[in-house]
Amino acid sequence: MDSEARRPSSLQTLQDFVTAARAALSDEIWDYLIGGSETETTVCRNRQAIESLAFRPRVLRRVDKIDTGADFLGKPVTMPVFLAPVGSIGSFWENAPDALGRAATDFGVPVFGSAVKAEMLDAIAAAASGPKVFQIYTRGDRAWIDGNIERVAAAGYDACAITVDNAVTSRRERDMLKGFEKPWRKAATGMNHQAAFDWDDVKYLRDKHAIKLIIKGINTAEDAAKACEIGVDVVHISNHGGRQLDSGRGTLKALPEVVAAVKGRAKIFIDGGFCRGTDIVKALILGADMVGIGRMYLYGLATDGYDGVTSVLNILENEIATCMALLGAARLSDLDGSLLEAAVPVYPSHVHSAFPLLSHYQPK
Repeated sequence: MDSEARRPSSLQTLQDFVTAARAALSDEIWDYLIGGSETETTVCRNRQAIESLAFRPRVLRRVDKIDTGADFLGKPVTMPVFLAPVGSIGSFWENAPDALGRAATDFGVPVFGSAVKAEMLDAIAAAASGPKVFQIYTRGDRAWIDGNIERVAAAGYDACAITVDNAVTSRRERDMLKGFEKPWRKAATGMNHQAAFDWDDVKYLRDKHAIKLIIKGINTAEDAAKACEIGVDVVHISNHGGRQLDSGRGTLKALPEVVAAVKGRAKIFIDGGFCRGTDIVKALILGADMVGIGRMYLYGLATDGYDGVTSVLNILENEIATCMALLGAARLSDLDGSLLEAAVPVYPSHVHSAFPLLSHYQPK
């Protein structure tokens, strides 16, 4: 791993990056980052689903060598974590695509690019020489989507992700109450075709394009099974970080039924409220192949760009390895369902309930 990606940071915990990001961001961008739709119940339930599980550790197993390495669509990665797509990364750091792409490449994890402006596709491709995926919103007809997928493939991306949980734009009341209009939405071009996009379109894309296809926004066994019947490569469980449908389930709650429906026919990715190494290990135990982080890496990006993202990844890797060792699992294949049980959350679940000490410490 590149030594630059291991550079020590004065920020020693993930909580440090939350407080530092808050100090660095305007009220409008901070609320956009941590907020969700309407009552933000789905945001809270993402955390509640994670916090409603407890570990059942095994002891006296050899854990002197911990291997967090994983496979991402046929390529080796440092750990089973990817940087989830965020279309507004330019709001968090100047020249953010370069910082994000280099951080992901140097650390050895996949990066998902996303944007409402087409230039972002090329910018991330130029910065990220490692595994990468580009997410597409359907802002045009089939010919428009075909053209964008062809650009994604030509730019060297490993897969194309089609997001399907945003048929209409949600009501995000934090933004509405402030009168905040997202500049990246104003920059979007083309008509929004999300509401008319359906399974026939997914089948058309699967039949037409050779690039690996990810369907992002699956939340039920029924839709996971349908995606597998069409032949998608990855079923991506996501609820847009709680930003779309309000009063939805936490994504980790949906994972077991999706695993049962997929039956090994596709890889399973998941995102939604994952902040800690222990969060990621829980998802792996329940059957996820890869786990996406969104808000967590944005705290690092907003704090210190490339160095902030690599520091967050470094801490996450350490937390994953520590959790595995204390569970008695030397490698990812040692993680199984016997290591988890249902539990009552200790803290009220909310966007930052993974960081219960936030109220006790102030930014330096």
